[in-house]
Amino acid sequence: MKHLKKILFVFLIVLTVNNLQAQDENNPWSLDFGTNAVDFFPTNHNTIFNSDGETTGWFSEFANTEHYNFLASPISRIHVGKYLADGFSLGGAISFNNIEKIGEQSVSSEVYIGADMDIRYALNYKLIKTKKFDPYVSFGGSYTALAGNGDDNGTGTLNAGLGLNYWLAENIGVNLQTVYKHSFDHDVFIPHFQHALGLIVKFGGKDSDEDGIYDKQDACPEVKGLAAFNGCPDTDGDGIKDSEDACPEEKGSVAMNGCPDTDGDGIADKNDACPEVKGTKANNGCPDSDKDGVIDSKDKCPTVKGPKANKGCPWPDTDGDGILDKDDKCPKVAGIKSEKGCPKPKAVLTVEDKAKLDAYAKTIYFNSSKKSFKSGVTAKLDAIYDIMKEYKDANFTISGHTDSQGSESFNQGLSERRAEAVRVYLIGKGLNPARLTSQGFGESSPIESNKTRAGRAANRRVEIKLVD
Repeated sequence: MKHLKKILFVFLIVLTVNNLQAQDENNPWSLDFGTNAVDFFPTNHNTIFNSDGETTGWFSEFANTEHYNFLASPISRIHVGKYLADGFSLGGAISFNNIEKIGEQSVSSEVYIGADMDIRYALNYKLIKTKKFDPYVSFGGSYTALAGNGDDNGTGTLNAGLGLNYWLAENIGVNLQTVYKHSFDHDVFIPHFQHALGLIVKFGGKDSDEDGIYDKQDACPEVKGLAAFNGCPDTDGDGIKDSEDACPEEKGSVAMNGCPDTDGDGIADKNDACPEVKGTKANNGCPDSDKDGVIDSKDKCPTVKGPKANKGCPWPDTDGDGILDKDDKCPKVAGIKSEKGCPKPKAVLTVEDKAKLDAYAKTIYFNSSKKSFKSGVTAKLDAIYDIMKEYKDANFTISGHTDSQGSESFNQGLSERRAEAVRVYLIGKGLNPARLTSQGFGESSPIESNKTRAGRAANRRVEIKLVD
């Protein structure tokens, strides 16, 4: 059959063109196969009468299978399609049938051969939103031939049709369609309808990472992932995809950007210096019980405030002088601030000043039995003042003594009055009263014998001494 070769050639061209189309959607290829029926009745109504001798309309007996021509084979038509874009696909089909009737007239058996090329538009792309039902319209052309009785007749046709795919599963469904084929040469081949029923299979989708999500819809096509994340992985299973998970291998929370927070202190473990003990952000997640700025793990006194310099413990004051040991030059001996914690040093007169002070003290004379000074004594007291003022932190004691003349009680009182007179004079010059004390010893501490005039004169004296 010479037309069969032409049809096969056309079909091969269709498949070749189809194969050149760019693959841009999941499962772009489709294969539908099954049986077909050819019906000449509706298109031949002007010349073919029904059993009552009346002409019929095109669709009055459109579904009357008594007019259909069938081939005794479960598979008499095969169609291969390739998705293009925006709901359009390009396809090619080859079909065979056995023509035994044209309308209601029986004819000698002839072989029907068709090679079709069509463009389908899926109505559910934008017009009808369904998943199970996939209706479409088709347009195209074909080369159709009848072969039999030693004569082959063929011509081109212009085709238009309606079809429906009903998907039983994601990739497998049932295909039903009807196509009107308008012949270019009615003398060779009259217009007719061709119906088809069969199975359709979609295939060709690429799933590089084998996660069940096609690359076209897979945001991470090279890494196995989850449908919930458009094919991207969630390694730790915390509901946050790895690309947005700061800790993709450790289960965490959304609040922590996918990282764990074991101690619940609001600081992710990876940033927490003490991940198992609740702490504060200021201390990188570590606790500071006494809030002294030293974390407990480094605080030698975690419940008592203390400076960092002393490892979180308060500075001690061992001698209790109010000066911390760190600032105390004498931490074990109570002292004074001016001496940096050490005791006030004992004032020591120079040998020269001591000699002068002793000499001047011996020249302090009083009027007989009185506390008033004799003439010229104040000059000596002024000289004593000049020495004392140079020893600003030193304290002095002024002692009064008498000879044994007179009663003991009188002498005691007189010595006290004379010593106080010296103290009052020096305070009047400007010495701090707190630095001077006076006391009288009466006749109790003689330095010479009271039996001689010279001895009694020596015993009538004032002594000035430096004290702590």
